[in-house]
Amino acid sequence: MTDTPVSTEFPVWGLLPKKETGVVSFLNKYPTYDGRDTVIAILDSGIDPGAPGLKKTIEGKVKVVERFDCSGCGDVNTTVIVTPTEGVITSLTGKKLKIPSTWKNPEGKFRIGVKHAFDLYPDRLKDRMKSEYKKKRWDEGHRKCISEISREIANFETKHTTPVLNDVDKLEKENLDANDVGPVYDCLLFHDGEKWVCCVDTTEDGDLSKCKLLGEYSITHDYAPLTNIDNLNYSINVHDNGNILELVGVCSSHGTHVASIAAGYFPDSPEQNGVAPGAQIISLTIGDGRLGSMETGTALIRAMIKITELKAKMNIQVINMSYGEHAHWVDAGRVGDLVNEIVNKYGVIWVSSAGNNGPALGTISTPSDINNEPIISIGAYVSPEMMVAEYAMRQKLPGAPYTWSSRGPTIDGGIGVHVCAPGGAITSVPNFTLRYSQLMNGTSMASPHAAGVVSLLVSAAQQQNISYSPYIVRRALENTANFIEGIEIPAQGSGLIQVEKAFDYLVNYHDSQERDVRFQIQCGSANSKGIYLRTKLHTTLHTFKVSVEPHFLDTDNVSAERKINFNMKLVLTCNADYINCPTHLDMSNVTRMFAIKIDTSYLSDGLYSTFINAYDVNCIEKGPIFKVPITIIQPREVTEPKHVIKYSKINFKPNTVKRHYYVVPNMATWAVLKMTSDEDGGRFVIHTLQAIPRQHCKVLEMNKTIPVTSKADTALCFPIKGDLILELVIAKYWANLGEANLDYSVSFFGVKPNEPLVTMHAADGIHTVEVKTLQGEEICPAVNLKNSVQILKPIEGKIAPLSSRDVIPPSRQIYELVLVYNFVLSKQCEVTPNLALLSDMLYESEYESQFWFLYDSNKQLMGCGDAYPSKYCIKLEKGEYTVRLQIRHDRKDYLEKVNEAPLLLNQKLSNNIPMDVYLSYSQALVGGKKSGITHNSNPYAVIPLYIAPLTADKYPVKSNNPAHYLTGTITYAKDEYGKKADSYPIKYILMDNNVKKNVSSNGNTDKTKLEESNEAIRDLKTQWLSKLDVANAEKMYEELCKEYPDHILIHSAFLQVLDPLDKRVLPSFKKQCSVDDLDKVITICNKVIDSIKEESILAFIATKTDLRPDAAKIKSTMEQQKKCLPRIKGIALCRNYVAKEGENIDEISSMWKTVVKFIDPSDSKVLTTHVLYFAIWHAFANKQYGRLMKYVYKLQEDKPSEEAEKRIIEYCEKLNWEHVSHHLQRTLPTKFPSAFKPF
Repeated sequence: MTDTPVSTEFPVWGLLPKKETGVVSFLNKYPTYDGRDTVIAILDSGIDPGAPGLKKTIEGKVKVVERFDCSGCGDVNTTVIVTPTEGVITSLTGKKLKIPSTWKNPEGKFRIGVKHAFDLYPDRLKDRMKSEYKKKRWDEGHRKCISEISREIANFETKHTTPVLNDVDKLEKENLDANDVGPVYDCLLFHDGEKWVCCVDTTEDGDLSKCKLLGEYSITHDYAPLTNIDNLNYSINVHDNGNILELVGVCSSHGTHVASIAAGYFPDSPEQNGVAPGAQIISLTIGDGRLGSMETGTALIRAMIKITELKAKMNIQVINMSYGEHAHWVDAGRVGDLVNEIVNKYGVIWVSSAGNNGPALGTISTPSDINNEPIISIGAYVSPEMMVAEYAMRQKLPGAPYTWSSRGPTIDGGIGVHVCAPGGAITSVPNFTLRYSQLMNGTSMASPHAAGVVSLLVSAAQQQNISYSPYIVRRALENTANFIEGIEIPAQGSGLIQVEKAFDYLVNYHDSQERDVRFQIQCGSANSKGIYLRTKLHTTLHTFKVSVEPHFLDTDNVSAERKINFNMKLVLTCNADYINCPTHLDMSNVTRMFAIKIDTSYLSDGLYSTFINAYDVNCIEKGPIFKVPITIIQPREVTEPKHVIKYSKINFKPNTVKRHYYVVPNMATWAVLKMTSDEDGGRFVIHTLQAIPRQHCKVLEMNKTIPVTSKADTALCFPIKGDLILELVIAKYWANLGEANLDYSVSFFGVKPNEPLVTMHAADGIHTVEVKTLQGEEICPAVNLKNSVQILKPIEGKIAPLSSRDVIPPSRQIYELVLVYNFVLSKQCEVTPNLALLSDMLYESEYESQFWFLYDSNKQLMGCGDAYPSKYCIKLEKGEYTVRLQIRHDRKDYLEKVNEAPLLLNQKLSNNIPMDVYLSYSQALVGGKKSGITHNSNPYAVIPLYIAPLTADKYPVKSNNPAHYLTGTITYAKDEYGKKADSYPIKYILMDNNVKKNVSSNGNTDKTKLEESNEAIRDLKTQWLSKLDVANAEKMYEELCKEYPDHILIHSAFLQVLDPLDKRVLPSFKKQCSVDDLDKVITICNKVIDSIKEESILAFIATKTDLRPDAAKIKSTMEQQKKCLPRIKGIALCRNYVAKEGENIDEISSMWKTVVKFIDPSDSKVLTTHVLYFAIWHAFANKQYGRLMKYVYKLQEDKPSEEAEKRIIEYCEKLNWEHVSHHLQRTLPTKFPSAFKPF
């Protein structure tokens, strides 16, 4: 018997929560104030216009009115123009494309380009498409081939049971054993007389009638799935008069989910609607699919340019940006300047997510914390209804901010979180996911909820002819928000948004004189946005100067009369008795300054947050006109003897947050937190943070979610820095039900070096580091070098103006600087390019953007990256590579300052290299007894440590990739926690190994100067022989042979003229080999071979040490004799044999036997290019296609070429390996593109 559900009603209103902020009741009361006639620009990962709820508005209008990929990820170079011949054009990938007769193209010309599908695919879709391709196009065919080959090998081994195989059987066995990586689409663009039209060929047969034509999205709102399998909806835009085709997809599900929260419309299920179902949306993709979904400076600037352009033809009132990073400082930067311009000049209301890096203070992400606070920053709230409907929790808990929601203040004292909104929803995601909806949570979900609320307010204001501005809208939201009792200000700001109260505020106060005025607050000597006391306090009385300056919206176009008449009488209040401030302030259009005093003498340790609020004396009820945020942290001193602080039986309920602040002892370098609980289901967030001036909050933090039980202590270690305030936050995760009592302790330890960063030059000898301890900790130093770094100088640098889409209105042209760097790897390794000058800066950078592409010698893109090098590590094989780096700015003189910027190429070492550390200089000098473990009973004593330079055997320069210095880490503590948490960087600078050694003959020569000069002339002529045309080379060759008949290099040089190695052809089934000069090559080879004594060469190979006076000369002669001529003859014989269809097979076999006497063809280390080509032709002549494939693949590994790849495809077709040939043909345009990709 089954149980019948008590209730069958699903709490649908909790899936996309709207009741919490009053949206449902507001729309019931004002059904037409649903966001209609408003446009929300969403800067995100792209929006799928075909996703559920995003096709139409309530009025039947197109929901997504514009779509742009601002990152450049979807760009296609379409500068190549072609005209069809008999209705067919040849694409850039070499395909024949048939033009349908129904296409309308008055000019008759087509622009063509290529696009790699994986550039457009989000990571999840890439994984799915790879899996489906492997399953459908590879696995079945591969299993069949493996089965057939296994049977052939088994049959062969049955017939040949003897352990010794003859030569033919050996080759046949080797042949059998040898038989054992996204699509690129052609793009056509043409003008049909009215608009640009694009076709992306996703067929395999080039029949374009099967493909959909798309017009420009701005005109037609056309979109379609790229293929029926991927379901990735794309649309197009065209730039630069047709030279750039922009394919717009999505780089993740994030943006579509955000858009659905803000403005989704489900006519049959209104409970699923977004906050503003009547609003229209502009999709501006700032996430770059080439970087996963990371935003870039280029994308951010282009998005803001596009907003200012589109604002001329449609009224964009709201921006939502659920993106951000952490910036080192917020008072400067290109992006921030333009954000301020968008809000303060054009009057667009910008809403952004606060970040998901809580619960510690000061974790607000950028752009929410940029200078002048133009953005409304939103924290994430979870309601009881959301807990049940979205998270399937067993019980409801009180509503509160999520544990992980970032907390204020900003790093310069600003509010950080202005208001909060529901931070989770189950709603639409893109069609490529093959899902109807999905749960996502974060301040990324809270921000579009707030943006939707703003859209409702603007829609209502417009319909009631109420004037508004970004400033009064923010005041309306803040002054009417529902403050959640028991929740600290840094988590919720003014509280939970209430749309109806905010609307009433706009109705009542839209005529106030400060409606279009923002008040810029600057505090202290640093002109901070607020007052933030978070340092070791040496006094309890603090005085701060505060300046307040009014700024009008679009101030350049505000009348002088309005500025003159602006005057407000303000009363200043503060509810904190430790703050002493003026009571009144007369405010006109001028900066006013006043002083405040803060007395912290009687404050216990902990967090104190408050505001100085400024009210209009004529209308107190409209709430504060501006606020001065004040945050004070009172830390606790950590005292001797053990530097341990303990807490007992501290009660934690779900979402309980306990904060502790400590003045870290000067010598402390790491701390250990130990916890135990009285219940076993506890899940806790541990967040430690120390704020370092001019560095972002993640530089010195630890943020982990861990279980804490009663069965054993849970311990965490983390690095700390002396004399800075440490914040330790312990929070019970918001969804973790039940109560728990925790016992925990914090212990401080330290082994502190006098050099936080050790820089050691190999030529400086022994390096000394002095360390002290906090409380006599044991010392056991360990130095490990982990990476090598090569400094690359640009070989080329060009500054050029970008296209019309990179012009900041009205006419600020953006320029690009493209720097080119080349490097060579002699062995496989993982590399990370790093432009150190601009690294780890995005929003705060004075330069707009930096972006690099890394290519191999065939222009195949191996990887790319941006301002955060630690995110990108590329595995490369040995070979030649090129890095192309783009930097952008609208001032050419700024770009000229960095046109010689070096690039650091970080290379991960295959094995860590330890450095030796000693306790005495003398022991370090002779490599004696190493340091071991040092006991130091006196914590104040200085202990010197001596680091010896690397010996040659630890880092053999010749067997490693080029490098200028090595990097790694040093740990000093013996304690395991100390080793894990407390490490320091070391840089070991290598000596210049390019110094040429003087080779002296010590007078051991019997040659006269005349003989030496004759040999020099002979060698010079021989060098030039291979550079001449055939006729002149043959004439010089004959002259040299007469004069120097025994000089083998002459023949070798002439053979390079007749049959150059770099132009050597590979065997083919489809075309006949040219036999020109082959007989001549064989004749020359015979001359040399007759003079070669095989016994002498074999004897030379067997000689370990040659002590003869002329050993160097003998070695050179022997190397030349065994190097290439027999192989060249072998190749010529094989080509002759193939061309003449079966002559001289015995002579070929004889030549192969001669070769294998000197070289083992299976040994890749000694397999020269000459031998490899001979092996390829030998296998082809003997119809041993498995061996042939093996050797050609080896050739591709050494130096990939398009010709070799095409031959491999041909050989696979011969072997009926259709799955392999199809795969290689599919990847051919990716591996061997015709040009570098556009930035």
